[in-house]
Amino acid sequence: FVMSNSFANQTLAIVSLWTETDKYESGKVYTLPKELDEEVARLHLGKLDAHLDTLTEKQSKYLGIPADGPYKPDHYRY
Repeated sequence: FVMSNSFANQTLAIVSLWTETDKYESGKVYTLPKELDEEVARLHLGKLDAHLDTLTEKQSKYLGIPADGPYKPDHYRY
């Protein structure tokens, strides 16, 4: 399960690097975008009989984050 998450993160990162070349400078190291990390979580949580909810508008406003994510603060590093 852990390896599947890791490989999925790597795969989505490669797809992002390949399809969004204007976002990335060659030779630099980047952290995985939060949106991609949360997508991997969504893809794998079903195996654990779990899921990520989306926030209500009220919850979103209270927390100051978009209702559909990313949910982790900017200072969080993966």
